[in-house]
Formats: sequence, structure tokens, C-alpha cells
Amino acid sequence: MIDKFALLLGHGLMALAFLRLLLRDGLDADPLISAIEAETETNRAARSAAGRSAARRARAAGDAAEAQAGMGARQAPRAP
Repeated sequence: MIDKFALLLGHGLMALAFLRLLLRDGLDADPLISAIEAETETNRAARSAAGRSAARRARAAGDAAEAQAGMGARQAPRAP
């Protein structure tokens, strides 16, 4: 009787763990694939002159915002 209970308990817990893993939201989400898809869309848009110009403006705006954020962090007042 104890042997059957131990087998049932062990297998039941493994089945529960398997179901919880199977039903997770992030199971099919791969961040690397999302990054590759975004890069592909960017490359596709960059085939035309207008697309290349838009991508260049977006990169320049992103670089400027990043530089502003970096300067703000460097100019923080120091404690005496």
C-alpha cells in the first residue's frame, strides 16, 4: 500500500510540474528570434533610398538621446 502511494505521489508531482512548464506563457517566446525579425525588417526597409534615410535619422536620434542620458549621469553632483 505504501509503495503504491509513493509511486502515485512521485509520478503525480512530476506530471504536475510537467503541466506547469507546458502551460507557461514564455514557452514559445524566444528573444533572439524577435531580434532577428526586427533586424530583417530594418534591412528590408533599408533597400530603398527613403528607407535608408529614415533608418539613418532614427539611429542619429537614438544616439543623441543616449548621449544626453549619459551626460546627465556623468554630471550628477558629488557628495562632499
